[in-house]
Amino acid sequence: MKIVILDGQTLNPGDLSWDEIAELGEVEIFERTPPELVVERSSGAEAVITNKAVLGAQTLAELRDLRYIGVTATGYNVVDLSSCRERGITVTNVPSYSTNSVAQAVFAHLLRFTHRVEQHAASAKEGKWSGHPDFSYCLGSIHELVGKSLGILGYGEIGQAVARLGRAFGMEILITSRSFLEDDPSHGKAVSLDELFARSDVLSLHCPLTEETERCVNAERLSRMKETALLINTARGPLIDEKALAEALDSGVIAGAGLDVLSSEPPSPDNPLLQARNCFITPHYAWATLAARSRLMRETVSNLRSFLEGKPRNVVEG
Repeated sequence: MKIVILDGQTLNPGDLSWDEIAELGEVEIFERTPPELVVERSSGAEAVITNKAVLGAQTLAELRDLRYIGVTATGYNVVDLSSCRERGITVTNVPSYSTNSVAQAVFAHLLRFTHRVEQHAASAKEGKWSGHPDFSYCLGSIHELVGKSLGILGYGEIGQAVARLGRAFGMEILITSRSFLEDDPSHGKAVSLDELFARSDVLSLHCPLTEETERCVNAERLSRMKETALLINTARGPLIDEKALAEALDSGVIAGAGLDVLSSEPPSPDNPLLQARNCFITPHYAWATLAARSRLMRETVSNLRSFLEGKPRNVVEG
């Protein structure tokens, strides 16, 4: 079997091994594949592995030998499922591999605001501690999380993992989700969307991107938040009206934002959030710990091996 990996750099920037996939067939690996080369590079392949390289209807129509597409992610919107069904192409994904990593990233962003470790470490390196008259100093207020309210919009696996961490820090958990409609002491308190924005000291987004949730964080809802509130988004960039959030940050409507996703990635240089006050942006890397990528590699191999054995797993039905 000829196996083509279109954008291997995402899953394996060099710290993992492709050996197990290589045992399953003749493998050709590309670090990145621009759209205009997808057909050329995939030609003759029976299996294609992709993360962000798009396999649309027109592309699939030209890949007559293709029998299998493995998506090295949970989301599979890069594949035209309708065309795959018509052609009998099996599509698999990898659910749940990054749950703990993303939840950890939420608190990496949150703790950046509470203790400002990098600023204090920089000041110590600059000699300010050595020359200080006191044994201890703070560059402004630092904060405890105990007793603060953690609002979670969307209560799937990642939302639940974030809630567990929040409870460990002594936070009150507020939840808005179609799947969480009644209070449960072991999880948190169910609240309306408007109440979630109004009551949360920290609001973390974990809902899917749909027509209903697109730009659900808008100027009107931001105006309901506390001036001291923090917004964290590790879900999908388009959940936020970015212009409205930038204006809210710059005018002090809310205190800060930690974002791992934006509406367009990589972002345009003129994205207003790149220069917004107290906005800290990471390059969509919450999922990408070594442990998570190792799980992703193992599952990618297992998905392909199971397909070859006639027992496909993690099949995307669409």
